[in-house]
Amino acid sequence: MTITTNLKQLYETDENLWLEETIELLKQKQFTQLDLENLIEELINLGKRDLAKAKSLLRQIIIHLLLLQYWQVEYQRNYRHWIGEIQTFRYDLNNHLTTNLTKKLQDDLENIYQSAVDLVKIKTDLTIFLEKSPYTLVQLLDENYLP
Repeated sequence: MTITTNLKQLYETDENLWLEETIELLKQKQFTQLDLENLIEELINLGKRDLAKAKSLLRQIIIHLLLLQYWQVEYQRNYRHWIGEIQTFRYDLNNHLTTNLTKKLQDDLENIYQSAVDLVKIKTDLTIFLEKSPYTLVQLLDENYLP
């Protein structure tokens, strides 16, 4: 593969080719040819995307646990679906987690819980939720845990 000499320009026109060529430069240890400005921006964005995905999956787990635990009107009709959703989101989250992401989720658990409560309130008209999360992160990630 030929390395393009103007990676900054390539980044603006073909991000995928820029990525391929950046990877090739890294493999060849040609660090002086790297487009550091855009590489740093991409790494920052990658971290943000990973965290946003982890928070979203955790929020979905909490939403479905709350539905399962509190929405009695729809329980009989939907509980199997909610349990299936919980298991799916847990599987996806557990396969996505790193030590750093786990720490960030732990640090932001109450905010994630509150956003889940807000969404469930809209969906159900229920107002009986606890102010603080009744679930620990360990419980939320445990494939066998159900309230």
